[in-house]
Amino acid sequence: MNIKFRLTLLNFLEFAVWGAYLTSMGTYLAGAGHGHHIGWFYSVQGIVSIFMPALMGILADRWMEGQRVLSLCHVLAGSFMIAASAYGYQAGPVPDFATLFTLYTLSVAFFMPTIALSYSVAYSALEKAGYDTVKAFPPIRVWGTVGFIVTMWVVDLCGLQSTPGQWMVSGCLSLVMAAYSLTMPRMRINKDEGQQKTIVEALGLNAFRLFLKPRLAVFLVFAMLLGFCLQISNGYANPFITSFGSIAEYQSTFGVQHANILISLSQVSETLCILLIPFFLSKFGIKKVVLIALMGWVLRFAFFGLGNPGSGVWLFLLSMVVYGVAFDFFNISGSLFINQETDESIRSSAQGLFMMMTNGLGAFVGTLIAQAVINNYVFVPQNAGATGGEVIAGWQTCWYIFAAYALIVAVLFAILFRYKHEKK
Repeated sequence: MNIKFRLTLLNFLEFAVWGAYLTSMGTYLAGAGHGHHIGWFYSVQGIVSIFMPALMGILADRWMEGQRVLSLCHVLAGSFMIAASAYGYQAGPVPDFATLFTLYTLSVAFFMPTIALSYSVAYSALEKAGYDTVKAFPPIRVWGTVGFIVTMWVVDLCGLQSTPGQWMVSGCLSLVMAAYSLTMPRMRINKDEGQQKTIVEALGLNAFRLFLKPRLAVFLVFAMLLGFCLQISNGYANPFITSFGSIAEYQSTFGVQHANILISLSQVSETLCILLIPFFLSKFGIKKVVLIALMGWVLRFAFFGLGNPGSGVWLFLLSMVVYGVAFDFFNISGSLFINQETDESIRSSAQGLFMMMTNGLGAFVGTLIAQAVINNYVFVPQNAGATGGEVIAGWQTCWYIFAAYALIVAVLFAILFRYKHEKK
């Protein structure tokens, strides 16, 4: 079977697992009495991404074939996610936070490394087949976003947005992905037999030496700062849009009734923007591409603050359109940039390090800060008696704060990241 098709299916399943719950989990938690804890469920993805992708990348580089590590992680992630779903149903309308959070955390601890691992498996297979990864990978990665969209729609249309059933869908798909991962081409293990190695080399921690290269060090720091933005709209866009249901004129709008489908337009935009990456990278280089991504985040948040599901729904639609640029032009381009700038022997570890900085430190700190901001304006007890209009005004203030942050990061990146692009 054609390797591109096989990798296409791999990416489809990888992101279908995530799409089942990532954008709708906040609505379930808010309905289960844990609205003020939403940030913790998203920030824990950042906590585990600080060390788990790097550790699994080291395992894949040094001791165990990458496709087998990918499979093992999905077995564990899927099992714990199914357990979280089963507990959510068994516990009823107000599940215990500690139990639910523990099972969910164990699941994402093993899921988050699979994103970087799936990239490494794909890059390795494409390079073995003689393909240019910059040109060949983005059209394959598009189907990961398609998988994400498909499970978003399935969860929405099956009425699972406000139930733990979304986790059951994710867990079952994770087990399917575990089995399929074992069919991928075998990856090289860099044991360096016969050579004397330092402890750092033996543990595969060479990737951290990327911080000794000034340009890569600056890039990774900004990867962390941009990572602040990654989970904010995933965690809060759905609760924000559905909160308009407290205002009579918006109760019957499509956005309030089907927030997940509306939000899925963000992923539709992703599929188109991924295909633009090879052109933009070769034409403009990584610095301008990342700046475009940062401005995309500014507009993403600003349009949320300005729009509504009624007469202002077009602003929501624009927010969904620019999300593709905001997300892909950094995440995918950044991954390709790191792949090109590192030696083959540490590429899995380097991808894990990049994931740690973005979805780890960045997402962890950013989501907790976002939770504090949103709790202050929306979810705190003193706002319990607020009218629908007052709640929406609080949400709008939050989106404007996030937009201002992204703009500041964009300006600093333009000044501090030194990169001269040479057109190929």
